[in-house]
Amino acid sequence: MGNAPKTDYERITRAAIAWETLRPRKSFAGMTLEKYNSLIAPSLTARATIARLENELSAAQSQRDDADRVSLDALQLVVNSIKGDAEEGEDGELYEAMGYVRKSERKSGLHRASKTDATPTK
Repeated sequence: MGNAPKTDYERITRAAIAWETLRPRKSFAGMTLEKYNSLIAPSLTARATIARLENELSAAQSQRDDADRVSLDALQLVVNSIKGDAEEGEDGELYEAMGYVRKSERKSGLHRASKTDATPTK
């Protein structure tokens, strides 16, 4: 398994900085510093692209969340209007088709324990 991308980035750039700082005119593995920098450029460009896209994704998600708040408020107004409509109401098919449970199909929520459930065990 390879290294984490952050670790790879740190290793690649740290080597370039050290080489440039300490031995800028020396060649290693038949490469000059300029050649090394040209070889690592696609990696750095890809990372910059990823960072830009992550920022765009984050911004788009924030825009979606803001828009969803407005949409959900509009939905609530519509649902409340349907519930209050004399022809539709909470027991209508439109209300159910929108994903809500008809009033006549709701359970009461009342639950009575049976006598065997209420009897303490010895």
